[in-house]
Amino acid sequence: MKEIKIGIVGLGYVGLPLACLFASKYLVKGFDIEMPKIESLKKGIDPNHLCNTDLINQPSLYFHHSIDPLADCSFLIVTIPTDIDVQNNPDLNPLRKATQMVGSILKKGITIVFESTVYPGLTEEICVPILEQTSGLIWKKDFFVGYSPERINPGDRKRPIENILKIVSGDSADTLSRISALYSSVITAGIYQAPSIKVAEAAKVIENAQRDLNIAFVNELALIFDRMGIDTREVLQAAATKWNFMPFEPGLVGGQCIGVDPYYLTHKAEALGYTPKVIHSGRLVNNGMGKFIAEKVVKALIQQQKNISNSRVLILGCSFKENIGDTRNSKVFDIVKELMDYSVSVDIVDPMVHHQSFIPSGMKVTNEINISMHYDAVVLAVKHDAFVAYDLKRLKDISMHFELNLFDVKGFYDRDEALMECKVYWRL
Repeated sequence: MKEIKIGIVGLGYVGLPLACLFASKYLVKGFDIEMPKIESLKKGIDPNHLCNTDLINQPSLYFHHSIDPLADCSFLIVTIPTDIDVQNNPDLNPLRKATQMVGSILKKGITIVFESTVYPGLTEEICVPILEQTSGLIWKKDFFVGYSPERINPGDRKRPIENILKIVSGDSADTLSRISALYSSVITAGIYQAPSIKVAEAAKVIENAQRDLNIAFVNELALIFDRMGIDTREVLQAAATKWNFMPFEPGLVGGQCIGVDPYYLTHKAEALGYTPKVIHSGRLVNNGMGKFIAEKVVKALIQQQKNISNSRVLILGCSFKENIGDTRNSKVFDIVKELMDYSVSVDIVDPMVHHQSFIPSGMKVTNEINISMHYDAVVLAVKHDAFVAYDLKRLKDISMHFELNLFDVKGFYDRDEALMECKVYWRL
């Protein structure tokens, strides 16, 4: 397989690490429509801080802003993110456009592998017809298709892509064999051959739907226990002493996977005449957590007889998860929006976020706390490692009258210490 050339379409948190991994053995050409990203990668800099300079600067790895140079590749791997629209319906426009671009450069004998999260059947029902129409070639005769769901966990340094078992599938036994051989040459954790493309698609979408539902369960527990005056995390710690208890924590569920993928499954189910009840209920609970947290802040300030419209709140962290700078579909902004609806002034600090591309209109993110400001409340929304520097003393120093009202969404601070140091300490 030494002569194989691999094209990666989309160089985000999935595509770039995959390109770097394949470049350790093959010639790899990466394509992305974002010119600033390509220029940055050509300088050896990953704007998302996922891959180091040595990996990006491998001599067998090339970056392109045009898809045309990928025309001589033996494999094309599509890693375009899939999102939802404002009605929570799948937004397939980016994937459709990327598939059209891939179709424009297809040659006979090529294999296309999709890694984007989709509902079962989408690859064969939507992507394949686009490829045939755009290229003029015939599926299973002139080109071949497979699906291998991405399982990258952004920010997780303990599980690089090569250490995560890879599901692969193909449109025939021969295609499956080729795709398996390709991925197994770089994935040390092993390969699982799904019996069909639909099975592989379904496996991916339920992985995240299952996690979404488990988090929704503990979030609902948090809503119940909050009314009872019980600390949810203490309950979970006690319950975890049983051997088969599954450890999940309450929190905000955002990002491009867990907060999105379940809607792909419900969309397909509803198209087939079935309305999922459990999955929709989980989404309803998780989507309401930002509002719940904001209301806890507002109620606490009212109880202290503060003028809400003159209050100022500091939000620590706005990426969708810890130790990354990706703010797409972050539910932290739900907290911010709700507070702003109460006329509260909100400052957002996140040392990991270096651009404003996915920040909602009317909001701004800075990398450091403005020490000249004094806040009526602080909300720790994302547990970045960098926030270790923001200890309780530092937060008290920027609090109004040095009285710290701390809302610890992630259980980041030591509860006993916080109860001693804070005027109000609350955690989800």
